[in-house]
Amino acid sequence: MDPKSLIDGLILYLGLLVLLTFHEFGHAWMAWKCGDDTARLQGRVTLNPLAHMDLWGTVILPLAMIFLSPGIGRFLVGWAKPVPVNPANLRNKKLDDILVTLAGPWMNLMLAVLLLGIAKIGMMAGSASTLELCSNMARLSLVLCFFNLIPIPPLDGSQVVRVLTGMSYETYNKIARFGFIIVILVLQIPIVRQLLAVITGTSWRIIAGWMGVGGL
Repeated sequence: MDPKSLIDGLILYLGLLVLLTFHEFGHAWMAWKCGDDTARLQGRVTLNPLAHMDLWGTVILPLAMIFLSPGIGRFLVGWAKPVPVNPANLRNKKLDDILVTLAGPWMNLMLAVLLLGIAKIGMMAGSASTLELCSNMARLSLVLCFFNLIPIPPLDGSQVVRVLTGMSYETYNKIARFGFIIVILVLQIPIVRQLLAVITGTSWRIIAGWMGVGGL
């Protein structure tokens, strides 16, 4: 790997840490507002990345993608430590469970809009570096948004499926024990990566168009 690709990958990784932190903060904050203070009592309603890091999803997988996949470009995925939620404390069990689950991807979507707004300011100010950095971070935020909707534990999409199908926590937890292995294997399927890239790219172009930076 040439030095420039390595530096670009590490910058992207730092951005990933920030985006994952906001993602988990969104889950924890929503759970707190829906009546469950489990995450708050464990210090998860915070923007401190150390409180949310997961060995496999935050460190091993994304760094392996950087060092073992030359030319990775803007494609980088990962996850953080799941936010603890006690469904018994939620005021509206099923609805609040889904709201808490979707708060993470929703946070990434909002961050993408914000970052492309900053990219627009950078473009107007003639700052090419701000434009490029914020545009790339917005794309990464959208990757995380849609990647986390894949219905495989520990990703958020699996929690939505659990609620909608009435799956027991015991069954879900049995599957979740092997979740990270399944996720890594699924990411090796070309059509999965292609579909994720298409959905992300289309969403990015739509939002960038709204912000007036769609010509990138």
